[in-house]
Amino acid sequence: MIGLIFAVILFNLIAFVTNKLLNKNQLVHIWTFTVALQVITDTYIDGKYHGYWYFEKEIDLKSIPALILLIPPVNIIFLNWYPFERSLYKRILYMFYWVIAITLYEAVTMLPEPWGYFNHGWWKLWYSAVVNPFLLLIILFYYKWICKIEYSIPK
Repeated sequence: MIGLIFAVILFNLIAFVTNKLLNKNQLVHIWTFTVALQVITDTYIDGKYHGYWYFEKEIDLKSIPALILLIPPVNIIFLNWYPFERSLYKRILYMFYWVIAITLYEAVTMLPEPWGYFNHGWWKLWYSAVVNPFLLLIILFYYKWICKIEYSIPK
Protein backbone atom coordinates (compact mmCIF):
# COMPACT_ATOMS: atom_id res chain seq x y z
CA MET A 1 0.00 0.00 0.00
CA ILE A 2 2.94 2.34 0.67
CA GLY A 3 4.05 2.06 -2.97
CA LEU A 4 0.58 2.90 -4.25
CA ILE A 5 0.18 5.92 -1.96
CA PHE A 6 3.64 7.18 -2.93
CA ALA A 7 2.93 6.71 -6.67
CA VAL A 8 -0.49 8.41 -6.47
CA ILE A 9 0.97 11.44 -4.70
CA LEU A 10 4.03 11.64 -6.98
CA PHE A 11 2.16 11.21 -10.29
CA ASN A 12 -0.58 13.67 -9.34
CA LEU A 13 1.96 16.23 -8.17
CA ILE A 14 3.94 15.96 -11.40
CA ALA A 15 0.77 16.03 -13.54
CA PHE A 16 -0.68 19.15 -12.02
CA VAL A 17 2.53 21.09 -11.33
CA THR A 18 3.96 20.59 -14.83
CA ASN A 19 0.71 20.89 -16.82
CA LYS A 20 0.98 23.73 -19.30
CA LEU A 21 -1.06 22.26 -22.15
CA LEU A 22 -4.36 20.83 -20.96
CA ASN A 23 -7.19 23.12 -19.88
CA LYS A 24 -9.66 22.14 -17.14
CA ASN A 25 -12.16 20.69 -19.60
CA GLN A 26 -9.48 18.50 -21.20
CA LEU A 27 -8.23 17.39 -17.78
CA VAL A 28 -11.73 16.28 -16.79
CA HIS A 29 -12.21 14.49 -20.12
CA ILE A 30 -8.87 12.66 -19.94
CA TRP A 31 -9.40 11.74 -16.29
CA THR A 32 -12.93 10.42 -16.85
CA PHE A 33 -12.06 8.58 -20.05
CA THR A 34 -9.02 6.96 -18.43
CA VAL A 35 -11.02 5.73 -15.44
CA ALA A 36 -13.81 4.40 -17.68
CA LEU A 37 -11.39 2.61 -20.01
CA GLN A 38 -9.44 1.14 -17.10
CA VAL A 39 -12.54 -0.05 -15.24
CA ILE A 40 -13.93 -1.70 -18.38
CA THR A 41 -10.60 -3.37 -19.14
CA ASP A 42 -10.00 -4.47 -15.55
CA THR A 43 -13.53 -5.84 -15.25
CA TYR A 44 -12.64 -8.47 -17.81
CA ILE A 45 -8.90 -9.06 -17.42
CA ASP A 46 -8.99 -8.80 -13.61
CA GLY A 47 -12.51 -9.65 -12.50
CA LYS A 48 -13.56 -12.27 -15.02
CA TYR A 49 -10.31 -13.84 -16.26
CA HIS A 50 -7.94 -13.16 -13.30
CA GLY A 51 -5.11 -12.07 -15.61
CA TYR A 52 -3.91 -9.50 -13.11
CA TRP A 53 -5.25 -7.76 -10.01
CA TYR A 54 -4.49 -5.14 -7.39
CA PHE A 55 -3.78 -6.45 -3.88
CA GLU A 56 -6.36 -9.29 -3.80
CA LYS A 57 -7.95 -11.45 -6.51
CA GLU A 58 -11.36 -10.44 -5.25
CA ILE A 59 -12.87 -6.99 -5.74
CA ASP A 60 -11.80 -4.90 -2.76
CA LEU A 61 -11.81 -1.28 -1.62
CA LYS A 62 -8.01 -1.10 -1.47
CA SER A 63 -7.84 -1.19 -5.29
CA ILE A 64 -10.05 1.91 -5.77
CA PRO A 65 -7.16 4.43 -5.55
CA ALA A 66 -5.29 2.43 -8.20
CA LEU A 67 -8.35 2.58 -10.46
CA ILE A 68 -9.21 6.27 -10.09
CA LEU A 69 -6.07 8.12 -8.93
CA LEU A 70 -3.05 6.37 -10.47
CA ILE A 71 -3.34 6.13 -14.26
CA PRO A 72 -5.18 9.42 -15.09
CA PRO A 73 -2.29 11.65 -13.97
CA VAL A 74 0.15 9.46 -15.92
CA ASN A 75 -1.93 10.06 -19.05
CA ILE A 76 -2.00 13.78 -18.30
CA ILE A 77 1.81 13.81 -18.02
CA PHE A 78 2.09 11.80 -21.25
CA LEU A 79 -0.12 14.27 -23.15
CA ASN A 80 1.37 17.37 -21.58
CA TRP A 81 4.89 16.41 -22.66
CA TYR A 82 3.92 14.84 -26.01
CA PRO A 83 5.95 16.38 -28.88
CA PHE A 84 2.96 17.34 -31.05
CA GLU A 85 4.97 19.73 -33.27
CA ARG A 86 8.00 17.48 -33.69
CA SER A 87 8.87 14.99 -36.42
CA LEU A 88 7.25 11.59 -36.66
CA TYR A 89 10.56 10.06 -35.59
CA LYS A 90 10.57 12.14 -32.35
CA ARG A 91 6.94 11.18 -31.62
CA ILE A 92 7.66 7.48 -32.14
CA LEU A 93 10.75 7.73 -29.96
CA TYR A 94 8.71 9.51 -27.26
CA MET A 95 6.11 6.71 -27.38
CA PHE A 96 8.87 4.07 -27.21
CA TYR A 97 10.40 5.67 -24.09
CA TRP A 98 6.99 5.85 -22.44
CA VAL A 99 6.27 2.18 -23.14
CA ILE A 100 9.62 1.24 -21.58
CA ALA A 101 8.98 3.47 -18.54
CA ILE A 102 5.43 2.18 -18.00
CA THR A 103 6.53 -1.44 -18.36
CA LEU A 104 9.42 -0.95 -15.92
CA TYR A 105 7.05 0.76 -13.49
CA GLU A 106 4.66 -2.20 -13.75
CA ALA A 107 7.57 -4.51 -12.87
CA VAL A 108 8.26 -2.39 -9.76
CA THR A 109 4.59 -2.56 -8.71
CA MET A 110 4.91 -6.34 -8.53
CA LEU A 111 7.32 -6.12 -5.61
CA PRO A 112 6.00 -7.66 -2.38
CA GLU A 113 3.76 -5.51 -0.17
CA PRO A 114 3.95 -2.89 1.28
CA TRP A 115 5.82 -1.49 -1.78
CA GLY A 116 4.09 -3.52 -4.45
CA TYR A 117 0.38 -3.72 -5.08
CA PHE A 118 -0.02 -5.33 -8.49
CA ASN A 119 -0.09 -9.07 -9.19
CA HIS A 120 -0.03 -11.12 -12.37
CA GLY A 121 -2.06 -14.26 -12.90
CA TRP A 122 -1.64 -15.50 -16.48
CA TRP A 123 -0.78 -11.97 -17.68
CA LYS A 124 2.88 -11.48 -18.57
CA LEU A 125 4.90 -8.27 -18.45
CA TRP A 126 5.60 -8.47 -22.17
CA TYR A 127 1.82 -8.44 -22.84
CA SER A 128 1.81 -4.99 -21.27
CA ALA A 129 4.75 -3.91 -23.42
CA VAL A 130 2.73 -4.90 -26.50
CA VAL A 131 -0.60 -3.41 -25.33
CA ASN A 132 0.70 -0.13 -23.83
CA PRO A 133 1.47 1.59 -27.16
CA PHE A 134 -2.13 1.02 -28.23
CA LEU A 135 -3.46 2.39 -24.94
CA LEU A 136 -1.27 5.47 -25.28
CA LEU A 137 -2.47 5.96 -28.87
CA ILE A 138 -6.09 5.67 -27.71
CA ILE A 139 -5.46 8.43 -25.15
CA LEU A 140 -3.69 10.56 -27.77
CA PHE A 141 -6.49 10.19 -30.32
CA TYR A 142 -9.11 10.85 -27.67
CA TYR A 143 -7.30 14.05 -26.66
CA LYS A 144 -7.10 15.21 -30.29
CA TRP A 145 -10.81 14.49 -30.69
CA ILE A 146 -11.65 16.53 -27.58
CA CYS A 147 -9.54 19.42 -28.91
CA LYS A 148 -11.36 19.24 -32.24
CA ILE A 149 -14.73 19.30 -30.49
CA GLU A 150 -13.69 22.26 -28.32
CA TYR A 151 -12.51 24.16 -31.36
CA SER A 152 -15.79 23.60 -33.23
CA ILE A 153 -18.08 24.68 -30.36
CA PRO A 154 -19.26 28.27 -30.85
CA LYS A 155 -18.29 30.56 -28.00
